[in-house]
Amino acid sequence: MLFAHDTELALQYAASLINTGPGHGDSMAEDLPTVESLVTHMNGWQWSGDLPRTRAALEEVHALRPRLLDLWSRDVEDLVVGVNELLAEHQAVPRLVKHDDLDWHIHATRDDAPIARRMAVEAAMAFIDLIRAGETERLRVCAADDCDDVVIDLSKNRSRRYCDGTCANKAHVAAYRARQQN
Repeated sequence: MLFAHDTELALQYAASLINTGPGHGDSMAEDLPTVESLVTHMNGWQWSGDLPRTRAALEEVHALRPRLLDLWSRDVEDLVVGVNELLAEHQAVPRLVKHDDLDWHIHATRDDAPIARRMAVEAAMAFIDLIRAGETERLRVCAADDCDDVVIDLSKNRSRRYCDGTCANKAHVAAYRARQQN
């Protein structure tokens, strides 16, 4: 593990959330059209606190995605500015917590805060760890020509190039076919 578990989880979730937006992944459609689809997307990511219940909560999450995407592509100095803005906007106050099967880690919002606020602050806190470790180059965009999904490269040798979709398989098949033609 390169970073603390909560940092890795928050970065992976942020990438996954960004990639649910229209124009990402295999379709141009909205991957989170309903509150129920958002809750389903959140399952397995160890979110604590209240689950979203309203259309307004869903719309706040939709509005968060482009902000996170914007942070993904910034240089370090601009990333710091964006992270600080998110933390200040959401009045983040770090505290240690322990829940579910997770050991001590940091939360910086109340458990009953709106889900978009919790998502924004969790992502911002994870970006802080990347910045402090000098590892912001791990924030990438899929290397496939026809994909703009974001990727968090948590591999030890910084070798991850493709998103979680089928892009790696397509690239490997294309490379194999090209080698076979020679």
